[in-house]
Amino acid sequence: MRTRLLPLLIVLMAAVLLALGFPLAVSMAAGEQQKVVVDRIDDTARFAALAQFVTDRPTGSRQTVPDERLETLSRELASYYKVYGIRAGVFYRSGTPMANAPSDWSLPHVGEVREAFGEALLSRRSHDPAQVWPWQRHRLVVASPVIRDGDVVAVVLTDSPTGQMRARTLHGWLVIGAGEIVAVLVAVGAALRLTGWVLRPVRVLDATTHDIATGRLKSRVAAAGGPPELRRLARSFNEMADNVEDVLEQQRAFVADASHQLRNPLSALLLRIELLALELPEDNEEIASVRTEGKRLAQVLDDLLDLALAEHAEADLQLIDIGELTEERVAAWAPAAGAKGVRLTGDCPATTAWADPVALSSALDAVIDNAVKFTPGGERVDVTVSGAGDASKVVVADNGPGLTDDELARVGDRFWRSGRHQNIKGSGLGLSITRALLAAGGGSLSYAHHHPREPRGLKVTVTVPRTDPRGRHGDGGTDLTA
Repeated sequence: MRTRLLPLLIVLMAAVLLALGFPLAVSMAAGEQQKVVVDRIDDTARFAALAQFVTDRPTGSRQTVPDERLETLSRELASYYKVYGIRAGVFYRSGTPMANAPSDWSLPHVGEVREAFGEALLSRRSHDPAQVWPWQRHRLVVASPVIRDGDVVAVVLTDSPTGQMRARTLHGWLVIGAGEIVAVLVAVGAALRLTGWVLRPVRVLDATTHDIATGRLKSRVAAAGGPPELRRLARSFNEMADNVEDVLEQQRAFVADASHQLRNPLSALLLRIELLALELPEDNEEIASVRTEGKRLAQVLDDLLDLALAEHAEADLQLIDIGELTEERVAAWAPAAGAKGVRLTGDCPATTAWADPVALSSALDAVIDNAVKFTPGGERVDVTVSGAGDASKVVVADNGPGLTDDELARVGDRFWRSGRHQNIKGSGLGLSITRALLAAGGGSLSYAHHHPREPRGLKVTVTVPRTDPRGRHGDGGTDLTA
């Protein structure tokens, strides 16, 4: 969720900053140019005031009769050009210069200067020039009319370079850009804090849900931090977990009590059946059938009690060599397999993992017993131990009749047995007990076809963690064979 929420917040904040930054940059450039234009207007107005009283006019050539006011205007224009580097001149209506600086600057026939000159002849100041951006090398032209007795007698023109103005604009843009970058970094930091504050309770809730789903029913959410809605959700989740734990505890207690209470009447019933059998012929089929069903019922009650204890028991996790443990169980089951004509083989290299030795031994007994039970004589059962990454595995593969895909999805359910195996001894609780024993220590049980291309064989994988699931550090990731 964070990978989706964080980019969205960053994009929104960046869009807001850009929406504010672009108008600010445009406004800054326009402001810089406006200041230059206002300065040029003031300058042209001053030169127009000086040129207003110059009465000398050219007489057929560029030569004029000397005049003190004209000399003053010429000195002012020359000084202005020398100091600021701005070309300036006063031109008669005919385009002939009254005074100009530099002296070789003349009125062009086309271009911005000519357009500004023609506009000033209409007795108004030239319009503001187009915006000059930092990457453009345009010049700023400003023209003002020289009016005497209500008539335009000349025009003052200034042609300004824009290098300094563009440099100031660019510097301002760099400052804005730096501010935008800082603002984006601050926004990213704020977004990280905000998403962390919002999603931290969600992560805690997710981890607690996973713990409960894997059998650690005592896990609870610490209702601290985060938005009020998530804190209320955490409290509600804890209440729900308490209720679920109470219901499961009542269910386990009921199963255990029922199994325990039924064993005594069942034992008395079996004893009476044995006494009754003494008065009947030894080969009486009904008595044999009743004995078999009674023993099966006793086995079911024992398995129910074991299941209730397995679901309630706390795992005593230890760092053990599961290869050695598996080899012991293979050796223990080898005589039973040999008596049935099944060859039981084990490939059990030394591999460490975190597990409850008693629970793992019971789980392996149930899985190997199941494999031997359903494997016909003359076939083999292979037990393989491996360890890699975060988990170690014990794979028990048989060559029995196997299961269909639909049956494979149900294997391990309580009291479930395949319709093809109803005549084989068992209660349908063995794998359920195994799964409960493994789950208490962070392990798991999975099933697959041993021969996917053939309708036979079942492969059962017992998985146990190589690191302590309780979070303690240990040497769980090291193979003894390494």
